[in-house]
Amino acid sequence: MFKTLRAWSFASRHGEDIRQYPDQYKETIIWNVEAGLTLSATDVSEANKLRTKVYQRVIRFFEDYDFLVLPVSQVAPFSLTNEYVTNIDGIPMETYIDWMKSCYFITVTGLPAISVPCGFTPEGLPVGIQIIGKPLQELALLRMAYAFEQATDTWKTLPGICTQ
Repeated sequence: MFKTLRAWSFASRHGEDIRQYPDQYKETIIWNVEAGLTLSATDVSEANKLRTKVYQRVIRFFEDYDFLVLPVSQVAPFSLTNEYVTNIDGIPMETYIDWMKSCYFITVTGLPAISVPCGFTPEGLPVGIQIIGKPLQELALLRMAYAFEQATDTWKTLPGICTQ
């Protein structure tokens, strides 16, 4: 559903400009627009129906829990020379956005979410978690993120160097 709605949105926002100025766009954006242009009204409608079902399931989750905590992404930070991750642990990614599924799975819910630092890889690269809150509970989410940051002080630390 995310990829369908994203492609539809890209086609709507960038389709005309790409037709006029294709050399001014990255291949990944052109790919998204082209995917969106192939969609039917039924495709978009089905994606929205599925999005509603996912939202309803997440709302049921929040009947018992105040927050959902997940990784920000499936991989540690990578070299700027790589535009995107092409495989994770030998599993090829189907598209250029699949390495960040944990973020886009939350995006489709429309719920408030925040990313906060939580540690470092053995190589010293930063790692974050995302905290997702209940609908219309942005203030509670910000308070939780602040409490996490104060409890861990990760944001004050560089690997091997304390900046306090």
